[in-house]
Amino acid sequence: MATPNPLLDLPGLPVLRERVEKRLLGAVESDDTAMAEMASHLVKAGGKRLRPVLAALSSTAGDPAATVSDDAVTGGVACELVHVGSLHHDDVIDEAATRHGVDSVNARWGNLRAILSGDFLLARASELAASLGTEVAGLLAATIGRLCEGEVRELQFAYQTDRSVADYAAAIEGKTAALYSTACRIGGIVADLPRAQVDALTDFGLHYGMAFQVVDDILDVVATDEELGKPAGHDMAEGVYNLPVLRAFDGAGGGELRSLLGGPLEPDAQARALAIVRGGDGVTLAVSDARAYVDRAVADLDRLPPTPAGEALASAARHLLVGLDR
Repeated sequence: MATPNPLLDLPGLPVLRERVEKRLLGAVESDDTAMAEMASHLVKAGGKRLRPVLAALSSTAGDPAATVSDDAVTGGVACELVHVGSLHHDDVIDEAATRHGVDSVNARWGNLRAILSGDFLLARASELAASLGTEVAGLLAATIGRLCEGEVRELQFAYQTDRSVADYAAAIEGKTAALYSTACRIGGIVADLPRAQVDALTDFGLHYGMAFQVVDDILDVVATDEELGKPAGHDMAEGVYNLPVLRAFDGAGGGELRSLLGGPLEPDAQARALAIVRGGDGVTLAVSDARAYVDRAVADLDRLPPTPAGEALASAARHLLVGLDR
């Protein structure tokens, strides 16, 4: 199912990633050795660093001759620190034992330290944003607030079979898409692009992030346990009814699916619910929704001059759909 990601195969990416990793490791340093160890734990575990890459590409999307500045790297790293800090908190909420193939921070050091180290990462992200000026600082602070609102909205609808698609969209816009949007906007701001171009990049990041989360939710029900690294249908078992499930409610077997859900699932009931979602139209409809977000993301880039960075962003958006056709 996995295919090469065009964002991860760009000329010059190894050098950019080296700059990002160096800035990340510097940002999580602390005079307190225990805090430094906890804060760097997931950073050292690695990751795609999509947010810093998006910030970097956005900073060069207005001029084919532009190069990635230190400010663009700093802005992308600030977004990445917000993301990693949110993982510290998410793993406490989910009682997760692993993350990125290593022990989660809460599993190794306990919930209290995981929360505090997550807060530390958010503080360091805010410091970096402040170094880029008041606009970036305010933007990142507002984005952290939106992320929290999205997570709370998702918790409010746990195990509710009457969750609407609009409620789902509002939740993922806050908890996922907002940070991608901010990464792109920061890239445009620090490059001093015209405001119309900054707004186009902001819209691209939002629609890219929406598509990213919808695809992730589709994979949660169609991929194998081995591909996911966790049981398929994990979100459904946790009471998080994502888009393929919501779409399946209105199709064949939707009534039975509603009767199975609404509370914790026994293994047999979970297997049956997953079979209904996989066998109905819910996945196909969710793929169509993801494609619509991708189309909007690509259209957003039409408001920018043609550049290699813009082409790379468009390819990255289209790549989200690879392997999903049924």
